[in-house]
Amino acid sequence: MVKVVVLDYGSGNLRSAERALARVGADVTVTSDYEAAMAADGLVVPGVGAFAACMAGLKSVIGDRIIDRRLAAGRPVLGICVGMQILFAEGVEHGVRTEGCGEWPGTVERLDAPVLPHMGWNTVTVPEGSVLFDGLDADTRFYFVHSYGVRTFDLQPGPGFTAPLVTWAEHGVPFVAAVENGPLSATQFHPEKSGDAGATLLANWLTTLK
Repeated sequence: MVKVVVLDYGSGNLRSAERALARVGADVTVTSDYEAAMAADGLVVPGVGAFAACMAGLKSVIGDRIIDRRLAAGRPVLGICVGMQILFAEGVEHGVRTEGCGEWPGTVERLDAPVLPHMGWNTVTVPEGSVLFDGLDADTRFYFVHSYGVRTFDLQPGPGFTAPLVTWAEHGVPFVAAVENGPLSATQFHPEKSGDAGATLLANWLTTLK
């Protein structure tokens, strides 16, 4: 069994993520321990609530350093919901800018939609070559709960560089629903709350850890 750590930094549906990962065959530990997080085959970074609060919690357990060092060593990380958002350069809430982990360029900002939060099931547009969404139909729905998102993704391919695979969804405006970028993957929706579709996605992620 692959060993997965769900990073406990005071935010996120920790037990829901733990149960969902165990359901698809992972050996799961919920902890903030640095050594355990570094040694695991895969690290899951959940997150709910405000961007600034999540970043403060992450830094309190040196989670930003854990993420960066794991990625430098090519060791997989999966961000979920605000755990995805904090991987970007910054978040803007109520006019206040908060620095993120900076693994990807981009700003997390309030969605321009008639109804917020965006809460419920929605389809996504998946790029060719996706591993996370392998085996899932184009009309598959995932469960979202958020008012903020990344509305542009400007990391383009170049010489010797392959751009990340970006999955999009729409609620008032298009926004980033998932990113696959080598060892770093993330979803704006909650796979742990997305039933069989979410289980398939998590199982697909586990295949990348072996």
